[in-house]
Amino acid sequence: MSAADRPRVAVFRPPDERLDAAVELLESLGAEAVPDPMLTVDPTGTHPRTDADFVVFTSKTGVELVAGERADGGGPTERWEPGDATVCAIGESTADALRAHDYRVDRVPTEFSSSGLVEELGDDVAGARVEVARSDHGSAVLLTGLEAAGAYVHETVLYRLERPADAGDSAELAAEGRLDGAVFTSSLTVRHFLAAADERGVGEAALDGLDGAVVGVIGDPTAETATDAGIEVDVVPDIAEFEALAEAVVAAVDDRE
Repeated sequence: MSAADRPRVAVFRPPDERLDAAVELLESLGAEAVPDPMLTVDPTGTHPRTDADFVVFTSKTGVELVAGERADGGGPTERWEPGDATVCAIGESTADALRAHDYRVDRVPTEFSSSGLVEELGDDVAGARVEVARSDHGSAVLLTGLEAAGAYVHETVLYRLERPADAGDSAELAAEGRLDGAVFTSSLTVRHFLAAADERGVGEAALDGLDGAVVGVIGDPTAETATDAGIEVDVVPDIAEFEALAEAVVAAVDDRE
């Protein structure tokens, strides 16, 4: 165990209330949280189109931006309204964010992924106009899948995701063998972790360090990205939510004692 009998677990969420909540959760589970933000949100100031038959949201951040209620003041201040469009959310956290901002939620796929939403909508989108509102790093699977189903797809980039210049402390800890766990919430956090490690000159050592730690990821796409990069994934929770991921990682670390 890394320090004071508490597992040291790195978390890479954006430096806002999500990171604060993640650190609090990990600490409540008995871990020593290592906050190392790998993403920052840069709003584009745009809103989804208003003439779509379906509107798809993929994140809580996107919902906050269209609602005009970003806590940091980023993005447009006016509220977007869906009109008669069918509102779709990938994942319960996105659906909860929509409801919290007084938007209705019409469709949530059983599988919280791009492919899951394509399967959920199926023949319903043939000939329909589908608006996909998300970040600049969204999976192409969603767009191509909807197009293959016969939809007319338009993508609106609500925000861009960048890597903070000072990211990478967790990579150095991993390289030193001082990291017991890591929780990756997207493919981009994986890629940014590896890029930060390379910039600090500890790329190979960080990968070796992760081999000795419990690596948890949300969803199969993130697992695939990590595996392709040479990272062995130990935990993929059945529920694609951060709480489930954090609990599973800490439990897996404890089991290694």
